[in-house]
Amino acid sequence: PRVPAVLKKRLVKLVVNFLFYFRTDEAEPIGALLLEHCRITKEEENVFSISFIEEPERKYCFECATEEQCQEWVEALRRASYEFLRRSLIFYRNEIQKMTGKDPLEQYGISEEARFQLGAHRQ
Repeated sequence: PRVPAVLKKRLVKLVVNFLFYFRTDEAEPIGALLLEHCRITKEEENVFSISFIEEPERKYCFECATEEQCQEWVEALRRASYEFLRRSLIFYRNEIQKMTGKDPLEQYGISEEARFQLGAHRQ
């Protein structure tokens, strides 16, 4: 049987694609969620959840002080994954190349790397 949900007050900090969580009276994080292959869902007013494709039955729920704060967190978390950042880089790379005729990654010697190609998947 499933254990009933327990609500705990935590402070959270988003660093790139990790969501660290802390007890309110401690400076060191007690855990972190890697925001890859996850779904960010708006549940109800001021509440959103994070669930992972590999463990869809496990859900982390977060309640914010305001609806505006909740929307900001949802948007920030949706933009935090490596895949979102990779797709954004590819999009802007192509736009810059259309406008200038030059590959902006060429100057860094990484323009041919598979991870920066459309349709490439990272391992």
